[in-house]
Amino acid sequence: MRRLIPSPPLTIALWVVWLLLNQSLHPATMLLGALLAVVVPLLTKGLRPATVRMRRPLAALRLLRLVMADLLVSALGVARALLTRRTPQIHSAFVRVPLDLRDPNGLAVLAMILCLTPGTAWAELAVDRSQLLLHVFDVDDESDLIERIKLRYETVLMEIFES
Repeated sequence: MRRLIPSPPLTIALWVVWLLLNQSLHPATMLLGALLAVVVPLLTKGLRPATVRMRRPLAALRLLRLVMADLLVSALGVARALLTRRTPQIHSAFVRVPLDLRDPNGLAVLAMILCLTPGTAWAELAVDRSQLLLHVFDVDDESDLIERIKLRYETVLMEIFES
């Protein structure tokens, strides 16, 4: 059964979305939705990331609290910079951040954190996953930014996904 339906939650979600989009419970619509809900996960199985093995769920909660606070602080900082400074006073830069984190799921979470944070955008990940290129809206001290990312996010993500 696992070979036919590799991801039951995805299959169920696809079937429900199909029914909602079609706004019909006609047997043909339900059958076609079920067929697509089984076939699509089979065809895209190789595209999904590795199975998540979260080793420290309490660390994930700690990370969530930290990220939420950082998002608020960053949003206020970007708003203040936009409202009070002229363009030449804002020091945008691309910053290379060396990485120790190698887990694909941990890297995906790091990408989401950095892309959600106002003033930062994930630009590129090195092929060997040894560093990322990050665009920062306003940075005064690149080494301080790198240290903050490594200490606040990377070490916790390594604890969650790699320990």
